[in-house]
Amino acid sequence: MQQRYVGNSGLRVSALSLGTMSWANETDEQDASDILRTFVDGGGKHIDTAASYSDGGSEALIGSLLGDVVSRTEVSISTKAGTSTSDGRRAVDTSRNAMLSALDASLARLGTDYVDVWFAQAWDGNVPLEETLSALEFAVRSGRARYAGIANFNGWQSAKAAAVAGFPLVAAQAEYSLVRRTPEAELIPAVEDAGLGLMAWAPLGRGVLTGKYRGSIPADSRAARGDAAPYVEPYLQPGPSSVVEAVSMAAKGLGRTPLDVSLSWLLAQHGVATAIVGPRTPLQAKEILAAQLTQLPPEIACALEDVSQPG
Repeated sequence: MQQRYVGNSGLRVSALSLGTMSWANETDEQDASDILRTFVDGGGKHIDTAASYSDGGSEALIGSLLGDVVSRTEVSISTKAGTSTSDGRRAVDTSRNAMLSALDASLARLGTDYVDVWFAQAWDGNVPLEETLSALEFAVRSGRARYAGIANFNGWQSAKAAAVAGFPLVAAQAEYSLVRRTPEAELIPAVEDAGLGLMAWAPLGRGVLTGKYRGSIPADSRAARGDAAPYVEPYLQPGPSSVVEAVSMAAKGLGRTPLDVSLSWLLAQHGVATAIVGPRTPLQAKEILAAQLTQLPPEIACALEDVSQPG
Protein backbone atom coordinates (compact mmCIF):
# COMPACT_ATOMS: atom_id res chain seq x y z
CA MET A 1 0.00 0.00 0.00
CA GLN A 2 1.22 3.48 -0.85
CA GLN A 3 2.72 5.54 1.97
CA ARG A 4 1.92 9.24 1.72
CA TYR A 5 3.23 12.39 3.38
CA VAL A 6 0.79 14.32 5.56
CA GLY A 7 0.69 17.92 4.38
CA ASN A 8 4.05 19.66 4.41
CA SER A 9 5.37 17.50 7.24
CA GLY A 10 7.74 14.55 7.20
CA LEU A 11 5.06 12.29 8.68
CA ARG A 12 4.12 9.40 6.40
CA VAL A 13 0.95 7.34 6.74
CA SER A 14 -0.60 4.58 4.67
CA ALA A 15 -3.12 5.60 1.99
CA LEU A 16 -5.74 3.80 4.05
CA SER A 17 -5.82 4.31 7.81
CA LEU A 18 -7.63 1.95 10.15
CA GLY A 19 -10.50 3.64 11.96
CA THR A 20 -11.54 2.04 15.25
CA MET A 21 -14.72 3.86 16.26
CA SER A 22 -16.59 0.53 16.46
CA TRP A 23 -13.96 -1.26 18.55
CA ALA A 24 -15.03 -2.44 22.02
CA ASN A 25 -18.62 -1.82 20.94
CA GLU A 26 -19.63 -3.41 17.63
CA THR A 27 -16.23 -5.05 17.12
CA ASP A 28 -14.99 -7.46 19.81
CA GLU A 29 -11.40 -8.33 20.69
CA GLN A 30 -11.10 -11.37 18.39
CA ASP A 31 -12.46 -9.53 15.37
CA ALA A 32 -10.32 -6.47 16.18
CA SER A 33 -7.25 -8.71 16.33
CA ASP A 34 -8.06 -10.25 12.95
CA ILE A 35 -8.78 -6.85 11.39
CA LEU A 36 -5.54 -5.34 12.67
CA ARG A 37 -3.43 -8.24 11.44
CA THR A 38 -5.16 -8.17 8.04
CA PHE A 39 -4.64 -4.42 7.80
CA VAL A 40 -0.92 -4.55 8.57
CA ASP A 41 -0.35 -7.58 6.35
CA GLY A 42 -2.04 -5.63 3.56
CA GLY A 43 0.44 -2.77 3.89
CA GLY A 44 -1.58 -0.59 6.25
CA LYS A 45 0.34 1.39 8.82
CA HIS A 46 -1.78 4.06 10.49
CA ILE A 47 -4.41 3.44 13.19
CA ASP A 48 -6.87 6.16 14.19
CA THR A 49 -8.82 6.25 17.44
CA ALA A 50 -10.14 8.72 20.03
CA ALA A 51 -10.61 8.93 23.77
CA SER A 52 -14.34 9.23 23.12
CA TYR A 53 -14.65 5.99 21.15
CA SER A 54 -16.47 3.49 23.39
CA ASP A 55 -15.55 5.75 26.33
CA GLY A 56 -11.89 4.81 25.96
CA GLY A 57 -12.61 1.17 25.17
CA SER A 58 -11.28 1.49 21.63
CA GLU A 59 -7.91 2.78 22.88
CA ALA A 60 -7.75 0.06 25.53
CA LEU A 61 -8.43 -2.62 22.93
CA ILE A 62 -5.70 -1.26 20.67
CA GLY A 63 -3.34 -1.24 23.64
CA SER A 64 -4.10 -4.89 24.39
CA LEU A 65 -3.18 -5.86 20.82
CA LEU A 66 0.08 -3.91 20.59
CA GLY A 67 2.95 -6.27 21.16
CA ASP A 68 0.86 -9.41 20.70
CA VAL A 69 -0.71 -8.90 17.27
CA VAL A 70 1.56 -6.15 15.92
CA SER A 71 4.53 -4.36 17.40
CA ARG A 72 4.36 -0.66 18.26
CA THR A 73 7.01 0.05 15.65
CA GLU A 74 4.88 -1.49 12.88
CA VAL A 75 2.18 1.14 13.18
CA SER A 76 1.61 4.83 13.73
CA ILE A 77 -1.28 5.90 15.95
CA SER A 78 -3.44 8.99 16.13
CA THR A 79 -5.94 9.74 18.84
CA LYS A 80 -8.19 12.65 19.70
CA ALA A 81 -9.42 14.50 22.77
CA GLY A 82 -11.96 17.18 23.50
CA THR A 83 -15.32 15.42 23.26
CA SER A 84 -17.21 12.99 25.47
CA THR A 85 -20.69 11.51 25.68
CA SER A 86 -22.78 11.53 28.84
CA ASP A 87 -26.38 10.32 29.02
CA GLY A 88 -26.42 10.13 25.25
CA ARG A 89 -25.44 13.79 24.88
CA ARG A 90 -22.20 14.95 23.29
CA ALA A 91 -20.11 17.39 25.31
CA VAL A 92 -17.14 19.41 24.06
CA ASP A 93 -14.30 20.58 26.33
CA THR A 94 -10.97 21.51 24.79
CA SER A 95 -9.61 23.35 27.83
CA ARG A 96 -5.95 22.76 28.61
CA ASN A 97 -6.81 20.74 31.71
CA ALA A 98 -9.34 18.53 29.94
CA MET A 99 -7.11 17.97 26.93
CA LEU A 100 -3.93 17.06 28.80
CA SER A 101 -5.79 14.89 31.31
CA ALA A 102 -7.38 13.05 28.40
CA LEU A 103 -4.00 12.56 26.73
CA ASP A 104 -2.50 11.02 29.86
CA ALA A 105 -5.45 8.64 30.06
CA SER A 106 -5.16 7.80 26.35
CA LEU A 107 -1.48 6.95 26.65
CA ALA A 108 -2.19 4.72 29.64
CA ARG A 109 -4.93 2.85 27.79
CA LEU A 110 -2.83 2.50 24.65
CA GLY A 111 0.15 1.31 26.68
CA THR A 112 2.54 3.61 24.85
CA ASP A 113 4.68 6.61 25.75
CA TYR A 114 3.57 8.66 22.76
CA VAL A 115 1.09 8.93 19.92
CA ASP A 116 2.15 9.89 16.43
CA VAL A 117 -0.60 12.49 15.94
CA TRP A 118 -2.83 14.04 18.60
CA PHE A 119 -5.94 15.95 17.58
CA ALA A 120 -8.29 18.43 19.15
CA GLN A 121 -11.48 16.64 18.16
CA ALA A 122 -13.81 19.62 17.84
CA TRP A 123 -14.03 23.40 17.90
CA ASP A 124 -14.98 24.67 21.35
CA GLY A 125 -16.62 28.08 21.35
CA ASN A 126 -16.35 28.29 25.13
CA VAL A 127 -12.58 27.94 25.30
CA PRO A 128 -10.02 30.36 23.82
CA LEU A 129 -8.43 28.76 20.78
CA GLU A 130 -4.99 29.74 22.09
CA GLU A 131 -5.61 27.62 25.21
CA THR A 132 -6.52 24.56 23.18
CA LEU A 133 -3.50 25.03 20.94
CA SER A 134 -1.24 25.44 23.98
CA ALA A 135 -2.24 21.93 25.08
CA LEU A 136 -1.37 20.53 21.65
CA GLU A 137 1.96 22.36 21.67
CA PHE A 138 2.83 21.11 25.15
CA ALA A 139 2.08 17.54 24.12
CA VAL A 140 4.45 17.84 21.17
CA ARG A 141 7.22 19.61 23.08
CA SER A 142 7.03 17.09 25.94
CA GLY A 143 7.29 14.15 23.52
CA ARG A 144 3.87 12.70 24.29
CA ALA A 145 2.80 13.42 20.72
CA ARG A 146 5.05 13.53 17.68
CA TYR A 147 2.66 15.77 15.73
CA ALA A 148 -0.62 17.61 16.34
CA GLY A 149 -3.72 18.43 14.36
CA ILE A 150 -7.33 19.52 14.41
CA ALA A 151 -10.48 17.52 13.68
CA ASN A 152 -13.93 18.56 12.54
CA PHE A 153 -13.05 22.25 12.24
CA ASN A 154 -14.58 24.14 9.33
CA GLY A 155 -12.58 26.22 6.86
CA TRP A 156 -12.22 29.50 8.75
CA GLN A 157 -11.64 27.69 12.05
CA SER A 158 -8.84 25.64 10.48
CA ALA A 159 -7.24 28.71 8.92
CA LYS A 160 -7.37 30.57 12.22
CA ALA A 161 -5.90 27.64 14.16
CA ALA A 162 -3.01 27.33 11.73
CA ALA A 163 -2.35 31.07 11.89
CA VAL A 164 -2.54 31.36 15.69
CA ALA A 165 -0.55 28.22 16.55
CA GLY A 166 3.01 28.94 17.58
CA PHE A 167 4.11 25.58 16.20
CA PRO A 168 3.22 23.69 12.99
CA LEU A 169 -0.04 21.80 12.88
CA VAL A 170 0.28 18.96 10.36
CA ALA A 171 -3.14 17.43 9.85
CA ALA A 172 -6.88 18.01 9.80
CA GLN A 173 -9.60 15.39 10.00
CA ALA A 174 -13.00 15.80 8.37
CA GLU A 175 -15.73 13.72 6.79
CA TYR A 176 -15.21 13.60 3.03
CA SER A 177 -16.56 11.30 0.34
CA LEU A 178 -18.50 11.32 -2.91
CA VAL A 179 -21.68 11.82 -0.88
CA ARG A 180 -20.11 14.46 1.37
CA ARG A 181 -18.15 16.92 -0.72
CA THR A 182 -18.70 20.05 1.37
CA PRO A 183 -15.01 20.20 2.46
CA GLU A 184 -14.12 21.24 -1.10
CA ALA A 185 -15.71 24.67 -0.72
CA GLU A 186 -13.63 26.07 2.14
CA LEU A 187 -11.91 23.43 4.26
CA ILE A 188 -9.61 21.89 1.67
CA PRO A 189 -8.37 25.25 0.32
CA ALA A 190 -7.77 26.37 3.91
CA VAL A 191 -5.78 23.32 5.00
CA GLU A 192 -3.80 23.21 1.76
CA ASP A 193 -2.87 26.87 2.18
CA ALA A 194 -1.77 26.15 5.75
CA GLY A 195 0.23 23.09 4.74
CA LEU A 196 -1.97 20.59 6.56
CA GLY A 197 -2.82 17.15 5.20
CA LEU A 198 -6.45 16.00 5.23
CA MET A 199 -7.24 12.68 6.87
CA ALA A 200 -10.71 11.89 5.53
CA TRP A 201 -13.09 9.94 7.74
CA ALA A 202 -16.19 8.09 6.50
CA PRO A 203 -14.67 7.92 2.99
CA LEU A 204 -17.28 5.32 2.04
CA GLY A 205 -20.20 7.55 2.97
CA ARG A 206 -20.80 5.69 6.25
CA GLY A 207 -21.04 2.48 4.25
CA VAL A 208 -23.48 3.48 1.51
CA LEU A 209 -20.78 3.81 -1.17
CA THR A 210 -20.07 0.09 -0.93
CA GLY A 211 -23.44 -0.40 -2.60
CA LYS A 212 -24.72 -2.68 0.14
CA TYR A 213 -27.83 -0.56 0.75
CA ARG A 214 -29.01 -0.62 -2.87
CA GLY A 215 -32.60 -1.84 -2.85
CA SER A 216 -32.69 -3.01 0.77
CA ILE A 217 -31.15 -2.62 4.21
CA PRO A 218 -29.06 -5.66 5.25
CA ALA A 219 -30.08 -7.10 8.60
CA ASP A 220 -26.53 -6.94 9.95
CA SER A 221 -25.90 -3.34 8.90
CA ARG A 222 -25.82 -0.21 11.04
CA ALA A 223 -28.89 1.13 9.25
CA ALA A 224 -30.88 -1.86 10.55
CA ARG A 225 -30.07 -1.04 14.17
CA GLY A 226 -32.16 1.51 16.03
CA ASP A 227 -29.21 3.04 17.89
CA ALA A 228 -26.95 3.31 14.83
CA ALA A 229 -29.49 3.97 12.08
CA PRO A 230 -29.41 7.79 12.44
CA TYR A 231 -25.70 7.66 11.54
CA VAL A 232 -26.48 6.18 8.12
CA GLU A 233 -29.96 7.50 7.29
CA PRO A 234 -28.89 10.90 5.86
CA TYR A 235 -27.12 9.04 3.05
CA LEU A 236 -30.06 6.80 2.20
CA GLN A 237 -31.99 9.75 0.76
CA PRO A 238 -32.61 10.18 -3.01
CA GLY A 239 -29.63 12.52 -3.59
CA PRO A 240 -26.93 10.29 -2.13
CA SER A 241 -28.65 7.21 -3.57
CA SER A 242 -28.25 8.62 -7.09
CA VAL A 243 -24.52 9.02 -6.41
CA VAL A 244 -24.33 5.40 -5.23
CA GLU A 245 -26.02 4.27 -8.46
CA ALA A 246 -23.50 6.23 -10.52
CA VAL A 247 -20.60 4.74 -8.57
CA SER A 248 -22.03 1.23 -9.00
CA MET A 249 -22.44 1.77 -12.74
CA ALA A 250 -18.86 3.03 -13.04
CA ALA A 251 -17.58 0.09 -11.03
CA LYS A 252 -19.38 -2.39 -13.26
CA GLY A 253 -17.93 -0.80 -16.38
CA LEU A 254 -14.42 -0.86 -14.94
CA GLY A 255 -14.64 -4.38 -13.53
CA ARG A 256 -14.02 -3.00 -10.03
CA THR A 257 -16.08 -2.71 -6.87
CA PRO A 258 -18.03 0.41 -5.83
CA LEU A 259 -15.85 0.48 -2.71
CA ASP A 260 -12.68 0.59 -4.81
CA VAL A 261 -14.05 3.29 -7.13
CA SER A 262 -15.09 5.46 -4.16
CA LEU A 263 -11.77 5.19 -2.36
CA SER A 264 -9.73 5.63 -5.53
CA TRP A 265 -11.62 8.84 -6.35
CA LEU A 266 -11.10 10.22 -2.85
CA LEU A 267 -7.38 9.48 -2.68
CA ALA A 268 -6.86 11.42 -5.90
CA GLN A 269 -8.37 14.62 -4.47
CA HIS A 270 -6.36 17.69 -3.51
CA GLY A 271 -4.95 17.68 0.00
CA VAL A 272 -6.04 14.17 0.97
CA ALA A 273 -3.29 12.29 2.80
CA THR A 274 -5.24 9.21 3.85
CA ALA A 275 -8.74 7.74 3.95
CA ILE A 276 -9.77 6.47 7.38
CA VAL A 277 -11.75 3.26 6.79
CA GLY A 278 -13.61 1.58 9.63
CA PRO A 279 -14.32 -2.10 8.92
CA ARG A 280 -16.44 -3.64 11.67
CA THR A 281 -15.66 -7.24 10.68
CA PRO A 282 -12.65 -9.14 9.32
CA LEU A 283 -14.60 -9.77 6.09
CA GLN A 284 -15.12 -6.05 5.57
CA ALA A 285 -11.40 -5.47 6.19
CA LYS A 286 -10.48 -8.02 3.52
CA GLU A 287 -12.89 -6.43 1.03
CA ILE A 288 -11.38 -3.00 1.65
CA LEU A 289 -7.80 -4.20 1.35
CA ALA A 290 -8.62 -5.96 -1.92
CA ALA A 291 -9.24 -2.56 -3.52
CA GLN A 292 -6.86 -1.57 -6.32
CA LEU A 293 -6.75 2.11 -5.24
CA THR A 294 -5.56 3.13 -8.70
CA GLN A 295 -6.49 6.34 -10.46
CA LEU A 296 -9.83 6.35 -12.26
CA PRO A 297 -10.05 7.20 -15.98
CA PRO A 298 -10.55 10.99 -16.24
CA GLU A 299 -13.93 10.69 -17.94
CA ILE A 300 -15.21 8.43 -15.14
CA ALA A 301 -13.92 10.75 -12.42
CA CYS A 302 -15.56 13.75 -14.14
CA ALA A 303 -18.87 11.93 -14.48
CA LEU A 304 -18.87 11.03 -10.77
CA GLU A 305 -18.04 14.62 -9.84
CA ASP A 306 -20.89 15.91 -11.99
CA VAL A 307 -23.48 13.66 -10.37
CA SER A 308 -22.19 14.24 -6.83
CA GLN A 309 -21.67 18.00 -7.09
CA PRO A 310 -22.97 19.65 -3.88
CA GLY A 311 -26.11 21.65 -4.45
